[in-house]
Amino acid sequence: MAMPATPARVFDRRSAPARLLALIPAAGGGSRFGGALPKQYADLGGRPLLVRAIERLNAALALDASIIALAPDDALYDRVVGARANVDALRCGGASRAETVANALAALASRCRDDDWVLVHDAARPCVPVDALQRLAAELADDAVGGLLAIPVADTLKREDRATPARVLGTVDRAGLWQAQTPQMFRYGVLRAAFARPGALDATDEAQAIEALAATGACASPWLVAGSTLNIKVTYPGDLALAAAILAAQGAAT
Repeated sequence: MAMPATPARVFDRRSAPARLLALIPAAGGGSRFGGALPKQYADLGGRPLLVRAIERLNAALALDASIIALAPDDALYDRVVGARANVDALRCGGASRAETVANALAALASRCRDDDWVLVHDAARPCVPVDALQRLAAELADDAVGGLLAIPVADTLKREDRATPARVLGTVDRAGLWQAQTPQMFRYGVLRAAFARPGALDATDEAQAIEALAATGACASPWLVAGSTLNIKVTYPGDLALAAAILAAQGAAT
């Protein structure tokens, strides 16, 4: 007797191992950076900053896919970056980084299982060391939530009075303080739930959204994984020279 046909499924991965996807928000205009092009397309040693970030992640990790979240009206990506193997561009950007990430997560709903990993990385961090990336993936591999690269604060911190020019109000105790970096790596289901909460779009990074979810008891707090001082964020045009020097020292200048 013939068995009934199984309904077709676009994605049926219930028994498959968790995948690792990179998500690079690249929808901003880089207002602090200035320049003729948005920051993610600025030239860094002959390649756009965004391409440097994509290549660094792929050099260190066995990614199942890289997702680039662009502004809806982005007209530069196809010309400046172009088609690349295993890299998908989604024109789903929002008014803020958090909104762009939330929109990208929603767009990936049919492609991701809750236990898949999403590694969110700044396009403006092209120098993240390979060993830091591999350490992040290894230390979080069996965790139910995830975590982020970060480094303990080393400098003395001052609080200002917000005047111009500013005066010091006091010195902030730096004990226990860490400077967050990217990538930040979380389970898809946890990250999606975090960004669905009220106020999540005010978060300045993914870990902050997860922290708010953890405060409800829905999940554990993110782990801190030792990052690197070489993992600089290109914010101003002058930072490109420093990034180029770091890449040269890492043997990745060309």
